[in-house]
Amino acid sequence: MSGITGAGMFRSLRVHDYRLWASGAIVSNVGTWMQRTTQDWIVLTRLTDHDAFAVGITTALQFGPQLFLSPVTGLVADRVSKRTLLTITQAVMGALGLALGLLVLSGTATLIEVYGFALLLGIAAAFDAPARQSFVSDLVGPDDVSNAVALNSASFNLARLLGPAVAGVLTEAVGAGWVFIINAVSFAAVLVSLRCIRAPAFGARGPRKGSLRDVGEGFATVVRRRDLLVVFAMVAVLGTFGLNFPIYASTMAVMFGQGATGYGLLSSALAVGAVTGALLSARRPAPRFVLLILAGALFGTGLLIGAVAPSYLWLAIVLPLVGVAAQTFMTTANGLVQLGVEREVRGRVMALYMATVMGGTVVGGPLVGWIANVLGPREALVVGAIAGVCTAVLGIAYQHRHAARPAAVLR
Repeated sequence: MSGITGAGMFRSLRVHDYRLWASGAIVSNVGTWMQRTTQDWIVLTRLTDHDAFAVGITTALQFGPQLFLSPVTGLVADRVSKRTLLTITQAVMGALGLALGLLVLSGTATLIEVYGFALLLGIAAAFDAPARQSFVSDLVGPDDVSNAVALNSASFNLARLLGPAVAGVLTEAVGAGWVFIINAVSFAAVLVSLRCIRAPAFGARGPRKGSLRDVGEGFATVVRRRDLLVVFAMVAVLGTFGLNFPIYASTMAVMFGQGATGYGLLSSALAVGAVTGALLSARRPAPRFVLLILAGALFGTGLLIGAVAPSYLWLAIVLPLVGVAAQTFMTTANGLVQLGVEREVRGRVMALYMATVMGGTVVGGPLVGWIANVLGPREALVVGAIAGVCTAVLGIAYQHRHAARPAAVLR
């Protein structure tokens, strides 16, 4: 019963190492969202003439490496000390933020250079993501994995709430370059927390078998499991065609005549819902497959309402609903996957999961950006709405077919 109480909602924070990590991560995540928001904004308004396709390309370059490098990054996460790996990736991402900030401050930044920084950041993040996702279970233990995943999502989306709003204000007050510099400094918080964590499992290396087959073991694990396959398929549909929030928020803000602050507030409105969705997930004792179906349907409904919004205020009111649905969906899927595989292959499976979530943007980002350019921002939201409905239909079809034979994640 503790999983549904207020105390149970934050039970993972009772673990010293997790609490230490979470405190550093929230600071770094705020800075990261500040950079992402400002990066998309300068591409849309400074480096191009409101070209949503260019924003989609930037997003694809930033998240594409997680798709193509996932077999390697997952194996590295399972074989290398997570403390060492995360220290390297976090330091590299901080250095990239500093370099981009100095370039923008010099007034010489070009679109191609921003593309290059987005790609480099994506490569670093590709190695960072599976390690971050899989180490949580090592810090808190199996009983609290679902809660810790949800709290991580809440922290991430609280940063998503604060970051864009702060970025919008700072971009107009002091300039985009300083936003990137501030993000670079924020990585110091997570580096200090990594230094202080002492959990043995956090620094442990996985067994070395010396076989190239190890690289494909995560993929084989997913392919053998129909329950995992359907979760991956649902995540792929929503991640590719639905989770394109930078394009939705930036193009709709421009359509309604808003500046950088207005764009940041729309992103923050999404994050309000996302934080709420993550905290609601933290209250649940365990993730359930039916929540994927309900969240997909709610996501589609919310974006459809947003697509016909008559005003900026109306859109800002609707977006928290979309955020709740999106975060409920992603937190539930993450928990189902992590609890459904053994620790020995968790890094590789989570690398594939992150590739599915973020890598879909390689196709979806430019495509949805092109639709926003050619047909309009409202039509881009309709595409996302259709993705949500299709995700729910896919889940219903699987549940109906396999209800008589419950699988590991079908609960």
